[in-house]
Amino acid sequence: MASLELRNVVKRYKSQTVLDNLSLTVADGETLVLFGPSGAGKTVLLRLVAGVIDPDEGKIFIGGEDMTDLDAEFRGVGMAFQNFALFPHMTAFDNIATPLEASRSSQSAIKAGVQNVAKLLKIGHVLSHKPRALSNGQKQRTALARALVGSPPVLLLDDPLRNVDAKLRFEMRLELPRLLADRGATVVYVTQDYKEAMALGDRIAVMSQGVIKQLGTPEQIYREPANIEIARLFGDPTINLLDVKPSRDAKGIYVGLSNVQVHLTGAYDATVGRDCVIGLRPEALSFVDESTPAAIPVTVEAETPLNEKIVTLVRTVRGREILVSRPAGTPGQSEGRAHIAVDGKSALLFDRASGDRIGSKNVINLRSGEAA
Repeated sequence: MASLELRNVVKRYKSQTVLDNLSLTVADGETLVLFGPSGAGKTVLLRLVAGVIDPDEGKIFIGGEDMTDLDAEFRGVGMAFQNFALFPHMTAFDNIATPLEASRSSQSAIKAGVQNVAKLLKIGHVLSHKPRALSNGQKQRTALARALVGSPPVLLLDDPLRNVDAKLRFEMRLELPRLLADRGATVVYVTQDYKEAMALGDRIAVMSQGVIKQLGTPEQIYREPANIEIARLFGDPTINLLDVKPSRDAKGIYVGLSNVQVHLTGAYDATVGRDCVIGLRPEALSFVDESTPAAIPVTVEAETPLNEKIVTLVRTVRGREILVSRPAGTPGQSEGRAHIAVDGKSALLFDRASGDRIGSKNVINLRSGEAA
């Protein structure tokens, strides 16, 4: 295993800055997911670490050693690309064996290494096939096997499941953590799929426009997003975002939702009268009886199944649309008038102008009252 560190790395293409003074450390044996939209700089970062391209500024360290000026073949890095990058004239066996051939391993070591990783990835039966005879799933597993076969201390995976079907993608999400743990490598994994990021990463680095916007565990990113943009990226159905303007009464700072005052606990004094946005995850809302304290009256507009959940669109008395999510098979309401309650501990408050989240925690209490 080996740690990975990027210090103040800058990469430009002509007048465009693709990575902007980026610093990042990945611990020995950690799986770090780079998550973000296309063009965020994720693949460029991987190519810099691999030595395929050079940084314009900054340093890259692997295992504490400066690798910035070292050629790719001497860095001890394995990489799997989203477009497979298999040699079309070679069999799957020969494609997988290329790192071992390059390191001048013995023929017996090459055979054993290829067969071992092929068994792990369940492609032993296609080792004699050339890429044109392989399905996309088999091509992807072949590319992944080639990255794994030499047991590199650092493994770079560039959106490896992007071009495979949904069923295989789901299966590989389950299998990959075990495979990576067995290899003990330090892994940097690129994806645009938040579910993959949540399932595979020890930590997630959310990237946008060449910088890291937030770095944390999957739980931290989901529960405490740094801004509205990140809050929207994680979650299906998406988070509810409602414009509010905090006010103050004898009990403290509150925001109004329908005829309910949502009281916030925390350092929110400066938010009184300020344009803000409250974020409510659909699963943090539930249908309740009208007699429930702080129940919010709504009208049910539509309902649809989503994976193993039921998602309901409701409208408040002020015309605000809100999504409510519950596990399939649990009680809810599919039409007419209803009431919902907020799991206050899951509420988030953002500054409307900057989009940044306000405070480190948003623990709230509810009481019935007049809307703000």
